[in-house]
Amino acid sequence: MMDYRTAVASIMARGVEWEFDPTLDRIRDLLDLLGEPQRACPVILVAGTNGKSSVARMVDALLTERGLRVGRFTSPHLSELRERIAIDGEPLDEERFAEVYADIEPYLQIIDGKHPVRLSFFETLTAMAYSAFADAPVDVAVVEIGMGGAWDATNVVDPVVSVVTPIGLDHTDYLGDTLEDIAHEKAGIIKPGTVAVIAQQAPEAAEVLLRRAVETGAQVVREGIEFGVLNRDVALGGQLLNLRGVHGAYDEVFLPLFGAHQAANAAVALAAVEAFASGAPTSAVLDASEVTRGVVSSDFLTSEGEEGRLDPALVREGFAKVSSPGRMEVVRTGPTVILDAAHNPAGMAASAQTLSESFDFTRLIGVVAVAADKDVTGMLEELEPVLAEVVVTRNSSPRGMPAEELAALAAEVFGPERVHRADRLDDAFDRAVALADEAGEYGGSGVVVTGSVVTAGDARVLLKVK
Repeated sequence: MMDYRTAVASIMARGVEWEFDPTLDRIRDLLDLLGEPQRACPVILVAGTNGKSSVARMVDALLTERGLRVGRFTSPHLSELRERIAIDGEPLDEERFAEVYADIEPYLQIIDGKHPVRLSFFETLTAMAYSAFADAPVDVAVVEIGMGGAWDATNVVDPVVSVVTPIGLDHTDYLGDTLEDIAHEKAGIIKPGTVAVIAQQAPEAAEVLLRRAVETGAQVVREGIEFGVLNRDVALGGQLLNLRGVHGAYDEVFLPLFGAHQAANAAVALAAVEAFASGAPTSAVLDASEVTRGVVSSDFLTSEGEEGRLDPALVREGFAKVSSPGRMEVVRTGPTVILDAAHNPAGMAASAQTLSESFDFTRLIGVVAVAADKDVTGMLEELEPVLAEVVVTRNSSPRGMPAEELAALAAEVFGPERVHRADRLDDAFDRAVALADEAGEYGGSGVVVTGSVVTAGDARVLLKVK
């Protein structure tokens, strides 16, 4: 019997996750050998730049509340590789994860011998996820795209619902350095027969997505037109929302997550579940004249379509159970410690806004560790207005920016007197807590650890967060 650590080591030996080879040939050949497990249940695909994991978790929670058995595949993980594959809301346990890998391993070797490039780390995990969901079996799979869309290993299905969360500049070395280029890649998950649920987008990204919908004949529901957030109020432990779905309104929905971006994510998730449940008969099939209209402003929302509305009580119960680890996650008090996985300027802007809106800090200290290939200055500029001081360090990723280099960039944004450096995360955290404590026991101080999913995951391990 293969154990979990051996399975993880074998998967990790297949290379780094961010290697991107634009072909679906290998994963399709592998899944063919495995009996096409990706076709065993309907799939909801989730692409975009920011908010994918949170939306996937919300969709999972709503579908589970409706009595369905749900498989969820997300990436990257925070602490353990097995977190990526979840069934019934829980990651595969170590024994089951190892069993799934052992089941597919002989087929990996066959495909490796057939192609000049062997199966990657992410292709292997994708095959494991689809296989685990087929074996369970699950009623529906919620699958987060790893990177991009068209050429992502997960995109070997004909999804019943294709979700595109807000698109921003990220992974530009692989996806292109304009919003249009990135949107073209992510639009690859919109296919004939699907319902495309499209979050608010910049106009140049929206046009690409809508043009793809026209070309494929996909139905479309758009945030700000067919669905959206009608009202939101900050509440203890989260926020209280009034949401407009595709088929009706849902009021007094408590979401135990912070920030306007999470409210928007909730609206997107709700629309996706409505579309899955009913086929979204009130959604639009666009023509070419409509491509440049719509997904740009939220000036109005439709009011028809009450038929097909989900049970509001189940919607409230499902959202109340949502969690999104590492996303504005409060893990300690005295001082308050928040972990956040923002890793690009758009994500950091949303986090900074949330810190100002949802928390009443008089003194907030940042612990920041980032990947070297990101727009680091852009992220620091978004953080600067909300932080009193910042402690820079390095996370465990091989892509991590050295603390010395990050400190130099931070000094240009914050000024040298507000920047501190520690070469280890534990030392950086201790230094940040000491700086926060300078406000006194009742000074309203806090610490936010951010800059990368890896940073948030490292901090969860350091602080022993369950």
